[in-house]
Amino acid sequence: MAKVNTEDFWEVLKSAAPIISPKIGEVVSWKILSISSKMILVDLNSQFTGIIAGSDMHSSIDDISVLKVGDLVESIVIWDDKDSWLTVLSIRKASQVKLIGRLHSNFDTKEIITVIPNEANKGWLLIDLDGIKWFIPVSQLTPVNYPRVEWANPERILAHLNRLVGKPFKVRVINVDQDGKKIIFSEKAAVEEARGVALEKLKVGDQVDWVVSGILTYGLFITFNGLEGLVHVSEIDWGHVNDPSKFAKVWDKVKVEVIGIDTDKISLSMKRLKHNPWDELAKKYKVWDVIKAPVMRISKFGIFLSLDGGISGLIHLSEISNDMVKNVEDFVKVGELVEAKVITFDPNEKRIGLSLKTTDEVVEVKEEKVEEKVSIKKETPKEEIKEEKKTPVKKTTKKEEK
Repeated sequence: MAKVNTEDFWEVLKSAAPIISPKIGEVVSWKILSISSKMILVDLNSQFTGIIAGSDMHSSIDDISVLKVGDLVESIVIWDDKDSWLTVLSIRKASQVKLIGRLHSNFDTKEIITVIPNEANKGWLLIDLDGIKWFIPVSQLTPVNYPRVEWANPERILAHLNRLVGKPFKVRVINVDQDGKKIIFSEKAAVEEARGVALEKLKVGDQVDWVVSGILTYGLFITFNGLEGLVHVSEIDWGHVNDPSKFAKVWDKVKVEVIGIDTDKISLSMKRLKHNPWDELAKKYKVWDVIKAPVMRISKFGIFLSLDGGISGLIHLSEISNDMVKNVEDFVKVGELVEAKVITFDPNEKRIGLSLKTTDEVVEVKEEKVEEKVSIKKETPKEEIKEEKKTPVKKTTKKEEK
């Protein structure tokens, strides 16, 4: 039996690379030995063999499809089997660690990054990266994406948020914890600087082209560069507006005039950029004139006639008839042309009051006068009229009087 030279053995051992045993949770670069769609085998310093399989092969940062034998791949140790000398690794979890580190850096530097939501619930947009869910709360959306929904209807809010899934968002990290389980993004914070500049430049009287971000019964919300203003229903049109959605749709670009700025509250107007029809009505009508116009709508307190320029004139319930009015539709129908007399007209206050009753009375008086004249002519004989004309008036003298 050959004698083993222990001195040579120790010399070889001394010159060999030190054994580096990877620890669980450590991120290490491993060389790929073999790769398939189901498994990747890697080698570390010719001392350990690692295996990456299943969902742990995927990463949102690294493109696994371009990897080949001999490439180095970063992965994290998730389990170490001492008996088989196999180390179980995860590319996906290594990607998570890198992402969390990057987001900590983004938080410190306030860097603007782009994320794409892939899910929504009633209060959040969710971003799922390598199995970790991060959030954009509804309160952190800019006005253009904020769900302006009547009565905060949860189903309509969710429908609005679902339309934002898959859309890129420029955001800032406003909260990040150490293990990355509570990371919150803000779209509002990303436009904060631009918003401040835009607000500083904005002044009353400016005419701007802004985008409709929401429509409610009381007006239109308009946004630009992170700013949002309200076109109140009374400032949409010179006429009566009962449905703001008839004047614009969400995402429409509309021209508005700035009529008020109170800190963050911006008041806008659409109607002030239009010709004022009250000016024309003031030239055309005055009190006691008769107007002929169609019935626009009927309410429990009167009739509204459609006048020029979208203006509506009111025939109050008390001005419909001298008799008691139980049902307005017994007198007129929507769309019917009616004649009404102007009884009050104040262009400055934007009010025009009309009356059907006054018109009827005038007609009745005229008819009565005509009938009276006709009856006098019929009842008085022609001879009597002539006789009255022929009979001279006797003049008396001063002597006769005595």
